[in-house]
Amino acid sequence: MMDSKKWILLLISLLWLIPVSSQAPFSRGVNLTGWFQVDNPRQIQFTRFTKKDIVNIKSLGCDVIRLPINMNSMTSGPPSYTLDPLYVSFLDSVVTWCEQLHVYLMIDNHSFDPNVNTSPDIGTILTKVWSQTAMHYKDRSDHILYEILNEPHGITTAIWGTIQGQVINAIREKDVVHIIVVGGSGYNSYSELQNIPVYTDPNLLYTFHFYDPFVFTHQGNTWSVPSMEPLSGVPFPYDASKMPACPASLKGTWIESNLKNYPSDGTVNYVKQLINNAVNFRKNRKVNIFCGEFGVYTPNSSPVDRAYWYNIVRQYFEDNNIPWTIWDYKGTFGLFNKGTNEIFEHDLNIPLLQSLDLNVPPQTPFLMRPDSAGFSLYSDYIGQKIYDASAGSGSVDFYSSDLPNNGNYCLFWSNFTQYNTIGFDLNPDRDLSRLVSEGYAIDFMIRGNTPGIKFDIRFIDTKTAVAGDHPWRKGVTIDETIVNWDRKWHHVNIPLASLEERGSWDNNTWYNAAGKFDWAATSRFEFSTEYAGTTGKQIWVDNIHITNQDTAKVREFGEMGLEKIINKSALPLKITPNPMKYSAKISFTLPEGSIVSISIYSLTGVLIRTVVNKYQQPDYQSYEWDGCSNAGTPAPSGIYICILKTAGYYSTEKIIKY
Repeated sequence: MMDSKKWILLLISLLWLIPVSSQAPFSRGVNLTGWFQVDNPRQIQFTRFTKKDIVNIKSLGCDVIRLPINMNSMTSGPPSYTLDPLYVSFLDSVVTWCEQLHVYLMIDNHSFDPNVNTSPDIGTILTKVWSQTAMHYKDRSDHILYEILNEPHGITTAIWGTIQGQVINAIREKDVVHIIVVGGSGYNSYSELQNIPVYTDPNLLYTFHFYDPFVFTHQGNTWSVPSMEPLSGVPFPYDASKMPACPASLKGTWIESNLKNYPSDGTVNYVKQLINNAVNFRKNRKVNIFCGEFGVYTPNSSPVDRAYWYNIVRQYFEDNNIPWTIWDYKGTFGLFNKGTNEIFEHDLNIPLLQSLDLNVPPQTPFLMRPDSAGFSLYSDYIGQKIYDASAGSGSVDFYSSDLPNNGNYCLFWSNFTQYNTIGFDLNPDRDLSRLVSEGYAIDFMIRGNTPGIKFDIRFIDTKTAVAGDHPWRKGVTIDETIVNWDRKWHHVNIPLASLEERGSWDNNTWYNAAGKFDWAATSRFEFSTEYAGTTGKQIWVDNIHITNQDTAKVREFGEMGLEKIINKSALPLKITPNPMKYSAKISFTLPEGSIVSISIYSLTGVLIRTVVNKYQQPDYQSYEWDGCSNAGTPAPSGIYICILKTAGYYSTEKIIKY
């Protein structure tokens, strides 16, 4: 009988007989940045984008999304680099949305620092990360693509190419179906394509990035070395009458040299010549190519010249059958007007969309109206159109499973020092004046680990251009006069109208309260450690709402003891059989009388079945999941998470149903 590795090699050799098409299965799209590009899974603000955003992107005429992910940080670290289940559940949701909408999704390993060279040892991480990813998605639709690593640099393409080949083989041991995106070193330079080794795998897509002429596309950026922040007004195409002088701080650098060469480099013909590097590579290798990034930094470039550059580059790509994804959708290279809230219905940059030959949806002026109903700031996830604006050295976990008051998660704040904040940035700003007048309150559940905890909650209004205006504060101090810090959940409900004016900190200067706080232009809500003596203190928060209903219930699963906070104790949980076909027995020993809650969730966090939720005496416990949902219908085959909650304990176990 043929072993699995020989079978895989045979499949690959057979695939080689399939003719290579002239381009990828998609044509145009965007990079969806600022979402999964974080240092660990618990920093992902999952509600930053939703399925509706993908609907909007598709409506522009796009059929592909490149999703940059700090994949190497989405793991347990060495030696196993196991993918974090929370990250996988989030990514599964995005994959499902794209499949439902028939939009291609490129999973882009964007573990990338422009100022840190790619390590020759990176293959150790990449093979483990991609083997797991390929195993997880091998049976999903062909709308999924794998991009091995964004912009390797500081390493030769020969060395990188060998590493890349090893990763290709690791993926193919698990998944022989999905397209793999590969590229050269030099930040995925088009000039490095020719130095990529010849790979025998026929199902590859060769990527390059295009940001030339660089002194035009990146003028004003702060991350290059040296910083180009003082450079502004470089035109495209070159126009001697518009050229700025080289800033004094950039004299004698490569930037000054590029500016001197700009009469020849800043032309349409030169841009096309550079793109021809990729076109010729495709012709010589007979492979598929794709531009994964191209764009112009917004702050210091002319909007007219920027749109013209996009039109020239996009048109030449399409003349040569090169699919593309613009960098980026929202952000400083994005499709929205500079300085706006980046709301799809109001703020799209119409000339830019026209230059990219994208559809132009109807646009209306944005008008801020008084809120007429309450809303959620946090409940398992940060609320929509609210961004994490936390600051300081403290650790903020928005997905803590430490006995949440309800739902799947609560917010856990630890290791904070004085003047640290958990911030909720309202985008756009909101007019809360009507809610204040109608008696609405800021309402949340809170728990602390030790006496002496003291911090402020506050709203901050919008600083206007009016002379003497500042970001004014209104808030109240939360201490033991309001909450007993006994490691149990407590309900806090404070009317907005009762909050006190607290002054303003602006440009390193303190301004005393002046009665100028404006509820009609509320910008942010914060928890802030204004007081010293924070060492060892920990806070959990859940269900933060602005509401006029005092109906919250403290769902007490028991006291969160300090030793359990640190160790996150779990009861040994046994599930048999696992994998299961029709039903599975869930068993454990309960050490003390407690409410026992057992729930079955999908990997995307959807509650499938509540198996039990009642008080039980200490003893051996055994329950059965019959493989059905709460509605009584059989759950489909797949991977599920069993969550057990008791007094002071929280256990999870994976269940595979076939």
